[in-house]
Amino acid sequence: MANILIAGCGYIGTALGSLLAAEGHTVWGLRRRPAILPPDIRQCAADLTSPGTLCALPPALDYIFYTAAPDTHDDVAYRAVYVEGLNNLLDALIRQRQHPRRLFLTSSTGVYAQTSGEWVDETAPAEPTEFAGILLREGERLLLDGPFPATVLRLGGLYGPDRAGLIEKVRRGEVVGGGESPVYFNRIHRDDAAGALRHLMMLQQPDSLYLGVDDEPTELIVVLRWLAGALGVPPPWQAESSPLRMPRHGSNKRCRNVRLTASGYAFRYPTFREGYAALLTEQAGAC
Repeated sequence: MANILIAGCGYIGTALGSLLAAEGHTVWGLRRRPAILPPDIRQCAADLTSPGTLCALPPALDYIFYTAAPDTHDDVAYRAVYVEGLNNLLDALIRQRQHPRRLFLTSSTGVYAQTSGEWVDETAPAEPTEFAGILLREGERLLLDGPFPATVLRLGGLYGPDRAGLIEKVRRGEVVGGGESPVYFNRIHRDDAAGALRHLMMLQQPDSLYLGVDDEPTELIVVLRWLAGALGVPPPWQAESSPLRMPRHGSNKRCRNVRLTASGYAFRYPTFREGYAALLTEQAGAC
């Protein structure tokens, strides 16, 4: 069994931690206020942006997952988490003479700036033009050029328990579909994000980079129509009550998960249909 640290143990990290703890691994969750973590994850109170709080990490760490996420969508927050915080953790590991087998970083498909619906994979150019993607790429390079074996998982848009607001918007008729040209979105359910990280940890020699997306890049209107049908409400292009048009994204690409699936990972929710169906079933059971 392994000794594991999840740095920035939040939405993905908590799911991953519970998954690994159930298998018998010792899992530490690092966050500023770790008391909110479930009891199967050991508490490690520290602030990644404050080097002085990282002076006593759990000893003899085998694997480290950096799953931290910024609290706000701005340059300062992204730099603090993906560059300064990651650098602080690497420095702390070096100072404490730790020798982890591998570090894993959750990045984002937002590092791809393609705008014409191109297919992209791990070999496609990642040349972001906005601050979020630029700082994510800086963090990726910091990790991959660092002193420890490392793997980056670029995740698509996350959804899952407690992140199913789109269901309620469709239920209330608050979204409408426009007639603009197709814009593709790449998604992954939280449980598959955690499952993919656990899978990569189990590989003897994982690659340095994977795309963490499900099998089907999809236009938003396709998801909206499917949800409307599943909920038994008017399709979104007919909704008229307080319409809220979904914002247009600057990037537009279709991400392939071939490298991840070829490594042996089997998706629990291969497309948005299985993932949202599970959320709808969960909601129905809670009523």
